[in-house]
Amino acid sequence: MARFFISPEDIDRGENTAAIRGEDAYHIARSLRMAEGDAVTLCDGHGTDYSCRLTRIRDDECTAEILATHPSESEPPAEITLFMAYPKGDKLETVIQKAVELGAAKIIPFESSRCIKRPSAEKDERRLTRLTRIAKEAAKQCGRGRIPEVLPTLRFREVLARRCDFDAALFAYEGSGTLSLRSVLEGMRENVPRRLAVVVGSEGGFSQDEAEAAQTAGFTPVNLGPRILRCETAPDYILSAISYTFEL
Repeated sequence: MARFFISPEDIDRGENTAAIRGEDAYHIARSLRMAEGDAVTLCDGHGTDYSCRLTRIRDDECTAEILATHPSESEPPAEITLFMAYPKGDKLETVIQKAVELGAAKIIPFESSRCIKRPSAEKDERRLTRLTRIAKEAAKQCGRGRIPEVLPTLRFREVLARRCDFDAALFAYEGSGTLSLRSVLEGMRENVPRRLAVVVGSEGGFSQDEAEAAQTAGFTPVNLGPRILRCETAPDYILSAISYTFEL
């Protein structure tokens, strides 16, 4: 069934209808060639799905009757924020796309001591628009119940300062003194954290000083097994393990 994101403001609760505007309306009318009476699923971007029937189709705006409302079944039980140290090239675009597919609610780039690429504030603002669009397209493609946020770049110390915002926080580190990712996640199975942070380094990983600072701030250092993963692979690995533990 066709699925589209709308804004909460597009829902008329008095009339029990919803409006689909812009590119999605044109896609319904011209590309999909849908007809009045066809079923669609609309999502308000905040975890609620609406089963609907199209009642009016125009290139610029379509109207649908709301038949049923229910929480989205595609959202993970934990709200996951991925803190990703800025990688080289266009790797961040791939990380965001896959993180959205694997359940992340927010993706926040940050600068660490070993980041090779350090975007200027001006470039970061321009690129944020593109990254947000990538997240939205990925959310539509995989049937998410919300559009994950991509937020402006932070400094490493700002990431540590946000520890209090989460019920649990994982810090991926290849050095000594870590716990296995499996054991940490298994320990959370009976009491899944409502808000979970995942911190991943860039190509050079983290320095020992950064790892110690993270642990002091309350982050749990975890290892990802016997192989050294690329920085763009590590988020997929962790998010997949979280999904396997909490959802399957």
